[in-house]
Amino acid sequence: MAEAADMAGAPHAGVAREDAEAVNKAQNRSLYASRIAIHPRAAHGPFRRLKWILLVVLLGIYYVSPWLRWDRPGDAPDQAILIDLANRRFYFFFIEIWPQEFYYVAGLLIMAGVGLFLVTSLFGRAWCGYACPQTVWTDLYMLVESRIEGDRNARIRLDAAPWTAGKIARRSAKLAVWLLIAIVTGGFWVFYFADAPTLLGELVTGTAPSAAYFTIAILTATTFTFAGFMREQVCTYMCPWPRIQGAMLDEDSLIVTYNAWRGEPRMAGRKKADAQGLTHGDCVDCNACVAVCPMGIDIRDGNQLECINCALCIDACNTVMEKVGSPKGLISYTTARIYAENAAGRPAAWTWRQLLRPRTIIYFSVWAAVGLAMLFTLIQRSQLDVNVVPDRNPLFVTLSDGAIRNGYTVKILNKRQQERGFRLAIDGLPGATMEMVGDSGDKGRSFDITVPPDKLRAVKIYVTTADPEVLEHERRNFHFRIEELGASGEPDRVSYDAIF
Repeated sequence: MAEAADMAGAPHAGVAREDAEAVNKAQNRSLYASRIAIHPRAAHGPFRRLKWILLVVLLGIYYVSPWLRWDRPGDAPDQAILIDLANRRFYFFFIEIWPQEFYYVAGLLIMAGVGLFLVTSLFGRAWCGYACPQTVWTDLYMLVESRIEGDRNARIRLDAAPWTAGKIARRSAKLAVWLLIAIVTGGFWVFYFADAPTLLGELVTGTAPSAAYFTIAILTATTFTFAGFMREQVCTYMCPWPRIQGAMLDEDSLIVTYNAWRGEPRMAGRKKADAQGLTHGDCVDCNACVAVCPMGIDIRDGNQLECINCALCIDACNTVMEKVGSPKGLISYTTARIYAENAAGRPAAWTWRQLLRPRTIIYFSVWAAVGLAMLFTLIQRSQLDVNVVPDRNPLFVTLSDGAIRNGYTVKILNKRQQERGFRLAIDGLPGATMEMVGDSGDKGRSFDITVPPDKLRAVKIYVTTADPEVLEHERRNFHFRIEELGASGEPDRVSYDAIF
């Protein structure tokens, strides 16, 4: 037994045992203890490369998007992506969303939520491990940290070292770069809400609105704190998704798993164990999977709330398996069903067909239905919107000749970037005439109205009738009909129901 214990602790030839502890696993955490810093070792492999690629792409989208230009006619802004709160517009390239079309935003949020459910049911916490802003900016901060302070062992030594001029210089340089990234992150966020070049000039000269400086300050503080110092604590304590995602998983969801049926019993001195006929698994107990984990856990402890499925432990373990001459995949993306089959001695492997199951089909169907419905309404939506508001006080006026007059405010919204003319008429009200307040005072059953580009025009209309058929009823339904004039193609038409 003593020899087996010695072999269990001895490093395998060519593989150094990492002095790493899973400080963030549930058994080692305490709400009343100070955070123990996690210094992940740099990982190398396909999953780490995928994370670098996604980091560059996602940060590129975030930092570049506000500067993209899109030519729009008239006075409309030429920023491709703009949330124009002052004028109550949202621009996304050729799409313009008005306040009354907020259902598009609601639809996008529904698609995002259902899409997250779909991704989680398929690939576990892939969103958390690869695309979550907390993960992306934390990876960026750790990259800066490793470039300035060195890899894992160098950072640990620097933490333990006394405060010398060299340590102060390194820490100051790191914090300065972190702060610069945080300021740029906050600054680029506000560029989505105003013309980016104009706002940048105002920020530099000190003439920007106070709300812009306040927003930048808040986002600078949160980015600097969350990505620099809290890191895994945001995922463990603050984010609700680790606790929700359990309901999204099933036994066919792909998650990062340590295949204990193959790795146990773990042992480092495998050659001596083979010589003595001792049973051992493929795990050489090198702790490489613990050393690279940004969440500070040991994947060999099983599926855990803290695991973000970043798969860096897979890269680290595969590297070790290559060195010791064992097959890769001791840690791998697999499902609970496949794990159970292999543990029972029935070899099983994942296939693409396992993506198609009732849960994922339902999620995808809902996601696609919402997306297609939004696309259809976007394609079919009219460039004319009309709203009619009847006067509430008084409800009606009886004129000296016995006729009844009602007042209405007709609001015509021109969604195009050019001036348009419209004809306003009434239908379904016998003997009625209209009078437009502020006009020449002429009466008739129709009026021509001009609406500026991308603007709303409100006109006050008096509708009068002395027709006995109308007067003998308390209420009478009729229609305001608005039709575009001079359209090059099919004119926009709207019929609005009203009550006299």
